[in-house]
Amino acid sequence: MNVIDLRRDFHRYPELGFTEFRTASKVVEVLKVLGFNVLYGEDAIDSNSRRGVPSKRELDEAYARAIKCGANLEIIEKMKGGNTAVVGELKGKKEGPTVAFRFDMDALPIHESSDEDHYPHAEEFSSEFSGNMHACAHDGHTAMGLLLAERLADREFAGTLKLIFQPAEEGGRGGYAMSQKGIVDDVDFLFCSHLGLDLPLGEIHGGNSKFLASSKMKAYFYGVPSHAGGTPEKGRNALLGAATALLNIHAIPRFSGGTTRVNVGILEGGTAANIIASEASMVIDVRSDRAEIKDELEERVKSIVEHSALMHGLTSKIDIIGEATTIQPDPELVSVVLEEAKQIDGFTSFKEDCDISLGSEDASFLIKRVQDRGGKGTYMNIGSPLPAPHHHHKFDIDEAVLPLAVQLLVRIGKRMLT
Repeated sequence: MNVIDLRRDFHRYPELGFTEFRTASKVVEVLKVLGFNVLYGEDAIDSNSRRGVPSKRELDEAYARAIKCGANLEIIEKMKGGNTAVVGELKGKKEGPTVAFRFDMDALPIHESSDEDHYPHAEEFSSEFSGNMHACAHDGHTAMGLLLAERLADREFAGTLKLIFQPAEEGGRGGYAMSQKGIVDDVDFLFCSHLGLDLPLGEIHGGNSKFLASSKMKAYFYGVPSHAGGTPEKGRNALLGAATALLNIHAIPRFSGGTTRVNVGILEGGTAANIIASEASMVIDVRSDRAEIKDELEERVKSIVEHSALMHGLTSKIDIIGEATTIQPDPELVSVVLEEAKQIDGFTSFKEDCDISLGSEDASFLIKRVQDRGGKGTYMNIGSPLPAPHHHHKFDIDEAVLPLAVQLLVRIGKRMLT
């Protein structure tokens, strides 16, 4: 297998969270050929713990599209309903620790650039799924995981290798559900990683403690429709409640004990200018560098939503549709990453931690679950310069980072599986 060819294939067929039917199907096929014991579908994820699952219509459309684009029908039959997680396990020839690597698979709802200076377009591997794009390097992550599987398939190691291919990282939706399934409960060492971040090619961070804890919520407001001109007093305007909540959410005071972020990203409601809006909804994001502050922000948002609805005679509800917590990498594994990177031609800059906050990452739940059970974990940043930021329609990575990253993962795997 060639890591760049694999990356380009996954890039061409980007699938959103919990609809990664084709991607996950290809992962299962490769792992089985390599001799891995493969868990997928509800064997690899707690279906009831998933957040922000797409509608049945969206899932059915993605399922049918995946079949047309080469997904293995027998495999994705077990993934119906959006259970697109995959876990591959391979036992070595001797007893030893369980070492896991996690790779995310999902894409983003972005229309990819068709400009001639956009490399995937120029090289003819840009997205064939209109409105979907791999704009965060998850195509590269998935390809790296399969190359790692191939390089260690000879089982010349001691212990168990576990490869975790996670759906729905974007929005913080899949990691928690996989952790709740218990798929890392036997893991001694867990390594997670991300490509890009506009770091120089050859730069490696052994850990990243700067991810923010986050909660993504969807709030619903329910009122009473009425004629806006004839009988406005008989209506209960759901949009007024939502607007009141929006302003007050953005007025939440900042905290002295940590960094905070608050945002209402979507506000929807109403059907016509002359009808009192009977329904409205909003999507809210709160974050902090301390999990307990994030939890307090979440509770304040819930209170604002409830009381804003009551002010206008409405009812309301709020759902958690995504979540992540903070990451505290274990120094022992940070050292392992940097020591192995120093043995590879091409890595030239070595840092223990990241310099800036980089949003949120739901691998945090997998790392925390391992650590809570006495294991160790870390999250690596593997640098690549970017022509445009993550989540941008011209995002791309320098593909030279892919073989470097694979070499690093292989060295880490062989070192830890002894």
